[in-house]
Order: sequence, then C-alpha cells, then structure tokens
Amino acid sequence: MKKRILLIEDNENNRYLATFLLEKYGYEVVSAADGKKGIELAESVHPQLILLDIQLPLMDGYAVAQALRSRPELKKTPIIAVTSYAMAGDREKTIQAGCNGYIEKPINPETFAAEIEEYLP
Repeated sequence: MKKRILLIEDNENNRYLATFLLEKYGYEVVSAADGKKGIELAESVHPQLILLDIQLPLMDGYAVAQALRSRPELKKTPIIAVTSYAMAGDREKTIQAGCNGYIEKPINPETFAAEIEEYLP
C-alpha cells in the first residue's frame, strides 16, 4: 500500500515539482493550495506525513500546524515545514508551531524524497 502524503502548498509550480518527485518514489500525494483546505483534507484522507509551506494565503503555516496538532487523530502525524524562510530562528519557530522537521526551499530534487523518508512512520 502506498504511503499517503498531504502537500499543503499554494505555489502551483512547487506543488507540481514536489508531487512529481514523490510519485516517482511511489508515494500517493494529495494536495491543497491553502491551509483551510489542507486541514479539511488532513481530517478526511489521514496522511502518513504532511508537507507544509509556511507562507500560505488565508492562514499561515504556523497557524495550520497548530490547528492540525489540535486534532487528536493528527497529533502523531509528522508535519514537515517546506519553506523559503531561512533566517535565524525560523526553524525553531516551525518546531514550536508543531512541525517535526524543516526543509528549506528551493528543494533539492535529488535528495527531497530521502529527506522526508526519515520522518515517515
């Protein structure tokens, strides 16, 4: 059975690239273009991993991570921030919001799948 990954990313090109790379490695990818839709999908599709952009419309990724963590069925689902925020303290801020890990954009197509595999149950 394929592992399901929820990708919450507003940029269409980034969604396409991440989906292409993950599907190439055998993952099933479900995506949302904003945090509200991402939260709804997380509750209905029960992903094994959530990839979360931080700079999103409507709700930022920090608020999305906190909302996901408030749901009992998603408390243990790994959430990985995939973001261009790379200043001092940004990684810590994502962890405090409820993320388990952090990958800087632009993603490296050669290592992206391996980077997320370490967080999969």
